Amino acid sequence: MKTQKNIDKLVTDALEIEAEAAKDAGMLGFMCRSLVQATMPYKETKDLYHVRENGDFRLIMTSGDPKVGLPYGTMPRLLVAWLTTEAVKTQQRKLLLGKSMSDFMGDLGLIPTGGRWGNIYRLKNQSERLFGCMISCSYTDDERDESARFLVTDKSTFWWHPKDPNQTGLFNSSVILSEPFFNEIVNNPIPLDIRALRALKHSSMALDIYSWLTYRNSYLRNKTEIPWRALQLQFGCSYPLTPQGTRDFKKKFLKQLKAVQVVYPEAKLDQNSQALILKPSPPHIPYGN
Repeated sequence: MKTQKNIDKLVTDALEIEAEAAKDAGMLGFMCRSLVQATMPYKETKDLYHVRENGDFRLIMTSGDPKVGLPYGTMPRLLVAWLTTEAVKTQQRKLLLGKSMSDFMGDLGLIPTGGRWGNIYRLKNQSERLFGCMISCSYTDDERDESARFLVTDKSTFWWHPKDPNQTGLFNSSVILSEPFFNEIVNNPIPLDIRALRALKHSSMALDIYSWLTYRNSYLRNKTEIPWRALQLQFGCSYPLTPQGTRDFKKKFLKQLKAVQVVYPEAKLDQNSQALILKPSPPHIPYGN
């Protein structure tokens, strides 16, 4: 019953997305390219660093505080999309989060809920994890060896009241993005539809697949096969690199891909036992919008 309800909600969201262009609806958003090419953790881990690979691209995330840990799940993905979108729009490193936690959560498409597993606690916890972590990116092939390292923020200031998310603070809460991270997101933003992110916000993998798929389709010119093992290295951080682990990953990936295709039906795909097959398709948001 719950599954059918989720499907009905996805279809409703998809119809709304089709009815009005993202820019006209004020729902044009952007995502950090580095965190589209390789993904953040899906689940909480005791490890203080996280490694993902996508072909010649390698991403390493390192916790800024052993007591805090690495960001994981859907919340940091929504946060990065918001940070990127605001930075692209304002062209400023200092971003205002608003005077109340409730208002900011509304911007993320979230409802303030309390308790250990509620959105209020998760937002506070994941913000601390994300804003304090170090990101390292490297690209190595036969012609070049390039790397970069950056913190997400130089400073974050919160005037929120988690016990009363509607209460306004004396000042606006804010973050100051580090200059390298700011340059990365404003120089290489991936356009997407914020409504699609909100429709898929219950699954970290679905959010990652959607962002990656519209980015990949922006430059895909020929039918391309991507082996399941390669996709597992990029997306399947909770699955062991064994034949059974790859089969389990493939099953989960295809399930989340179906949800993505509901909100992004223009993506042309096929699959076989060995690979996912991408066919030239328009990106969900045309570049240049």
